[in-house]
Amino acid sequence: MSLTFNEKTHRYRMDKKHVSGVTTILGKAIPKDGLKFWAANEVAQYVADKPDEVATLREMGGTKLYNVLKRVPFDKRDDAGKRGTDIHTVAEQIVHGQAVDVPESLVPYVDDFARFLDTWQVEPIITEKSVGHRGLWYAGRPDFIGRVGGIFGGAITCLDWKSSKGVYAETALQTAAYARAEFWVPDDDPDDEQPMPEVERLGVVHLTPEGTKVYDLGDPDEHFKLFRHIKYVADRLPALDDLVKVPAPDPTTLEIVA
Repeated sequence: MSLTFNEKTHRYRMDKKHVSGVTTILGKAIPKDGLKFWAANEVAQYVADKPDEVATLREMGGTKLYNVLKRVPFDKRDDAGKRGTDIHTVAEQIVHGQAVDVPESLVPYVDDFARFLDTWQVEPIITEKSVGHRGLWYAGRPDFIGRVGGIFGGAITCLDWKSSKGVYAETALQTAAYARAEFWVPDDDPDDEQPMPEVERLGVVHLTPEGTKVYDLGDPDEHFKLFRHIKYVADRLPALDDLVKVPAPDPTTLEIVA
C-alpha cells in the first residue's frame, strides 16, 4: 500500500515502512517550554481548588496522592484532545454541507464556525485525507484544502482547525508541510495517489466558545523552507544519544608508547 494511516495509533506507513507525521517532526525539533509551566500550573490549581480531596488522598498514603497528582495534566490534556477530535469531526461534516446533530457542549464552537463557512464562501477540495512526501519522508492529514474567500481572496488555502486555548506560529510550518506534500490518497484506496492542489495560502481557524477567529499564515513556500531545516534537525537528534552510550577506556589503564 502506498500510504496508510492508523487512526488508533496515529501512525503512518508509506510504501510499507513507517513514516513520521508532520506534527511528530515538529514536536521533536521545536521545544515547548510552555507545556512545563502549564503542567505545573494544573497540578497547583488542583491542590488549591480541592483541598478536601487532597487531604483524603494524603490520608490514603503518599503514593496515592502522588499517583493522582502526576496524572492531573495528562487527564486535562486527554479531555481537551477528545473535545478537539469531536469538534474536528463536526467541522468536517459541516464543511461538506452535511446535516449534523451537534452535541450541546459543542454548540458554542460550531454556530459561529458555520457562519464563517458561509460568509467566506469556503469550498473544500481535500479534507482529512493523508498526504505524503517521499523526498523528505513525511506524511500528515490536513484538516482542509480548498478555496477560501475573505482575507484569502478566493485562493486555494490550507487551513488548520484549532480548538485549543491558543494558536501558535508553528501551525504555519505544519500547514506548509501539508501544502507542499507530493501527493494525497483516499482513505478507501491508499494506492490511488492523487496530485496535490496548487496551494497558494496558509491559515489557521481558531474555534472558541466566544467565536471563530481566522489568521493568515502567509506563503507556503517561505514556511516550507524552514520546515525542511526542522525536518533535518529532527532526523539527526537521535544520533546525539549514541555519543554518550559507550565511554572511552579508562585513561589510567592505557599503555603509553614512547
